[in-house]
Amino acid sequence: MTHIDFLGIVREAVEHFDSSKKIISIHDISAQVSTNHVYRIRLQDHNIIIAKLSYFGKFDHFVEDHTIINSLSNNLPAPYENVLARSLYKGNSLFIHRHKTKLVDIWIVFYRPMRTKKKLPKKLDENQLVKLAGTFARFHKACHSVKNTLPDSSKTQQVDVKLLLESLETKEGKYEHRMHLDLIKEQCNLFLENTEKLGAHKLDAIPVFVDWNIGNFSVSPGLELYARWDYDWFRMSSRMMDFYFFSRIVSKVGDQTIFSYEIDRLMEDRFIIFLKAYHEIFPFSEIEIRFLKESYRFFLLNYVVKYGRYFFHELFATRLQQEAYDEHFPSIEKKFNADKLLKALGL
Repeated sequence: MTHIDFLGIVREAVEHFDSSKKIISIHDISAQVSTNHVYRIRLQDHNIIIAKLSYFGKFDHFVEDHTIINSLSNNLPAPYENVLARSLYKGNSLFIHRHKTKLVDIWIVFYRPMRTKKKLPKKLDENQLVKLAGTFARFHKACHSVKNTLPDSSKTQQVDVKLLLESLETKEGKYEHRMHLDLIKEQCNLFLENTEKLGAHKLDAIPVFVDWNIGNFSVSPGLELYARWDYDWFRMSSRMMDFYFFSRIVSKVGDQTIFSYEIDRLMEDRFIIFLKAYHEIFPFSEIEIRFLKESYRFFLLNYVVKYGRYFFHELFATRLQQEAYDEHFPSIEKKFNADKLLKALGL
């Protein structure tokens, strides 16, 4: 995709949005570890808009996700009414520009710029992680309170895993995953079997953002959630999908430049402290805690194996996928102990 004129497509999107807008400058503000493209556009009228450009997955899902996010940003109660960036409308509809040729299919959505405060420190002390647990519990409660007011979502974890299995039977899928086909199929089937046994399909689906990297949100001085951006992994799913990244935030390891996706964070004492503080505000069920193992498995299957080459630059994607095959999938059954977490929570 490096030969594609992304800036030209951004200019084209602005023209379709409002031909009276004159562009002064366009700056790439994309994260350096990701293949996604985000641009800050400065206009002659002194306004600034943010453009998010994407070219993988399905266009219908892109539209669906941003429609839900925009509805969520409008419906969230105080103090979260300004936490999410709002997308721009043209007329009565969310504006999404589609640039489709024989070679590429690219989509652009525009956001209002967001005000931010401070990012979390790379390593939290115990008092900070307890405060953060309360912050996320209250945010999840707010998302849960408006879940019935949001547009329907067609994506489910079961559908995504079945699509991954189907892709493994294609010529492209067989070639891309040729060294690990049996392992990926085994992990997909384990996910489907285990979630069926748990009855995970009965868990409430709320808006979750999954990737709570500390570079994706900011907090107030009291560690209340102030702003959240980067919606690449957004979905309607169990709240437990957010907890693997919560465990990474509060881990004794802290935020690292060179990172991996090991399961160990989910069993740390610091994460148990976090879970207990969260549980006091928005209690878990036993099924949710047991589902935590499968939410981690799904994270590896969907975001590392299936879409890793889109979410990460090739160097990162190759390493993260290989670590998943060699270390992380084999460690799931060995290292995750739901009973330890349930005992700590009194469930």
